[in-house]
Amino acid sequence: MTQETKRRILIVDDDIDVLDTYAHVFRNVDYDVIEANDGLEGLDKATKNRPDIIFTGIIMPRMDGFTMIEALKKNPLTSSIPFAINSHLGREEDKKRAEEIGAVDFIIRDYTPPREVVERISARLIGGSYILEFDPDGGDAQRLAKDLGLENFFQCPDDGKMILRITIKDSHNRRFEATLDCI
Repeated sequence: MTQETKRRILIVDDDIDVLDTYAHVFRNVDYDVIEANDGLEGLDKATKNRPDIIFTGIIMPRMDGFTMIEALKKNPLTSSIPFAINSHLGREEDKKRAEEIGAVDFIIRDYTPPREVVERISARLIGGSYILEFDPDGGDAQRLAKDLGLENFFQCPDDGKMILRITIKDSHNRRFEATLDCI
């Protein structure tokens, strides 16, 4: 891959070991990697370098990952840059906030190997995710629920809507990942 066609990723994390690990794995698959040690530095580098995607931690000194993303969303030059959150805690409230501000992925660091992180980030750049409304009472939904052992899962709390999220993992080989969620 030539320098002109390399995907550019901005990795933001105050943990130097985490930053070095992800910088290394993304460089090994031919990404142009930009590194930042906190949200304030990430904000500056995203504005100056306009990466294809941002991979950021949450809790950092000077400016956390959420505040950085919210600031980037306000700037017309950076508002459309997709971002993924790298959480070491995996708290449900962080996942919800990430979804609310438009994260393309919420990755829980200790449960997701770096190789899978690269695959998931790359998939977001290839084709992204698609959300389809899912009717738990229509089509083959009941059969699917039975086959997956989810008969009691097909009801969303608080009258939420069930969706089927399909994420392209490898468009060339037609590999997808599908998850059922409530929104």
